[in-house]
Amino acid sequence: MSIKNSLARLFSLYTLGLLIPVAGMGQSYQWFHSDPKGDTALGISTERTYQELLKDRKATPVIVAVIDGGVDTTHDDLKRILWRNPKEISGNGRDDDGNGYVDDVFGWNFIGGKDGRNVRYEQAEETRLYAKLKPLYEGKERSAVPADKQKEFDQFVKARTDYRKKLAEYAAYKQPYNQLYSRVKTSAEELKKALQVTKLDTTLLRNPKSADARVQQNALFLYSFLTSADYADTDVAIEDLSKAVEQINSRVDYAYNPDYNPRSIVGDDPENWKETKYGNSDVMGPDADHGTHVAGIIAADRENNLGIKGVANQVRIMAIRAVPDGDERDKDVANAIRYAVDNGAAIINMSFGKGHSPQREAVDQAIKYAETKGVLLVHAAGNDHLDLDAKDQYPSVAYMNGQEIPNMITVGATGREKGRTMVADFSNYGRHKVDVFAPGVDIFSTVPGSEYQNHSGTSMAAPVVSGVAAVLKSYFPQLSAEAIKKIIVDSAIKYPVQVAKPGSKEPVSFAELSKTGAVVNLYEAVKLAMAQTAKTPRQ
Repeated sequence: MSIKNSLARLFSLYTLGLLIPVAGMGQSYQWFHSDPKGDTALGISTERTYQELLKDRKATPVIVAVIDGGVDTTHDDLKRILWRNPKEISGNGRDDDGNGYVDDVFGWNFIGGKDGRNVRYEQAEETRLYAKLKPLYEGKERSAVPADKQKEFDQFVKARTDYRKKLAEYAAYKQPYNQLYSRVKTSAEELKKALQVTKLDTTLLRNPKSADARVQQNALFLYSFLTSADYADTDVAIEDLSKAVEQINSRVDYAYNPDYNPRSIVGDDPENWKETKYGNSDVMGPDADHGTHVAGIIAADRENNLGIKGVANQVRIMAIRAVPDGDERDKDVANAIRYAVDNGAAIINMSFGKGHSPQREAVDQAIKYAETKGVLLVHAAGNDHLDLDAKDQYPSVAYMNGQEIPNMITVGATGREKGRTMVADFSNYGRHKVDVFAPGVDIFSTVPGSEYQNHSGTSMAAPVVSGVAAVLKSYFPQLSAEAIKKIIVDSAIKYPVQVAKPGSKEPVSFAELSKTGAVVNLYEAVKLAMAQTAKTPRQ
């Protein structure tokens, strides 16, 4: 396998929830704010909307809940726009508002313990199911299983198949990629020392000023690696490789390890999905990269002249930690949704998903609860280039009875250029189960430590739509969740073009990849909202 193909494979394996990091690749600017008519990039017309349609209008702050792996509450571009529980006193160890959650100032953490510890790594859902059901069904044929247990047996077989496939996939790449990372890092360190430089870029590596054979060998290897993988220097490449290798290792050591179970940290009964009062108030957790990036896309401070700008300008971000490195648990997702609804969220961003849902009833009930309270859910379609019409992903777009969820939007990811490569190669799709697409490639946003990075994924596309929904709700508060969804869907811009089907080179009409065949656009959404909410002239 060539270096280029190896690295491409590595990036396809490296996922955190629905995040595909590409630090150092792409451009460090917010192309998704661009206007597709006035610029070359297929953005959502953010700045044009504020300048032309909203400059003389007043807005009411809207709470947007980010259910994720954690949000950096100290980030310079986020701290002013964070939701703060008005009835809770920080750090006093008391449940001041009586909601059952002590010191929930910024939100709540459903994957932490009362002693302050936090779950970082978790098993994949198929691993949990396989470990749970193996003692009951391993070695048995379906015909030998009682009729009332055959559905559970089928669940076991599917989980076992998925578990074994994924474990084999990650295990096969663990050693080669650890070796690749080690060689790149060691070669770079040796070369920096030999050449007495602090940075190794392709210009220097192409012609190192040394006749030493070892120096020449290291330089040639690193130059070939960087140019094949489209990196400018070794520092960025090593950072990406380090993160990618960490993820591959965590998949083998934790996600697909049936003997690993961190739930004792939380101290709850994971099988009791009606249990709600557990966790802690640490909404940042041990790894807040993904959630911080999502929060910045939605609402990074547009008025502080720092860093970047989010889509929405009148938002308070509620941080709810329920998504570990591994698969989220249905129980935690359900409780996170209910917490968000009960504490005033109008929109909930859900940049996560998985292929099994053993406690689906709990999630369905929570979504139904959000529906009754008029809360809109925005869900990332996923990054496995799957047709969701043929492959189940959860949370589902429909309830268990088959009824479509009216207050949920499912979002695929697009890039900046119109044409064959417009749809992200990793994005899931579905003519019946994906509503719209939105920018999700090389999205520049906030990461912990008041820093910024490019990331790609439907995890980035979903918060773009959450930001659009927040703008609509803040400027047109009378709109219901269903009305906002309809406006976003109806106003999205259709692109009648042929694109490469995600995961392949097969040409397909963009219209076949979602219900709308369209990309979300804030300008068109606000314009439609203005038309629909205009007062009827008096006769």
